Amino acid sequence: MPAFPTARLAALKAALVMCGLMATQQEAHADLRICNQTTSRVGVAVGYRDDRGWVTEGWWNMTPGNCETLLQGALRSRFYYIYAIDYDRGGEWGGRHFMCTQPRAFTIRDVGDCVQRSYERTGFFEVDTGDIVTWTVDLTEPGRAGPSR
Repeated sequence: MPAFPTARLAALKAALVMCGLMATQQEAHADLRICNQTTSRVGVAVGYRDDRGWVTEGWWNMTPGNCETLLQGALRSRFYYIYAIDYDRGGEWGGRHFMCTQPRAFTIRDVGDCVQRSYERTGFFEVDTGDIVTWTVDLTEPGRAGPSR
């Protein structure tokens, strides 16, 4: 059996290293992202379950046509919850899943007794990511989320 030429072996090793780097980069890009596909400025909050229970976080202030990463890394849950408000024209993207928010930047643990704990009780819409590790939600017309991918 002939020996593998050294130059060819080096090229093969380089290709394998490059494949490993690309796989690592793809994993690093696994996120929950929101894209503001409107002509308005919007504020976004997200709710999800982590190892310690329910948590809501906000506000990401987004300019028209831009995307923001709300959660970095591979998604661990199947369901995430989004609430957004249109700062310029009014309106909201909400739903029937109630969680706690407040007017300024926040991270709030637990979703119960919002008002008694001096928070607002806000309806979020559910995003079912299935078993996908990265997900993007497009905010389009107020009251409706666009296609997700």
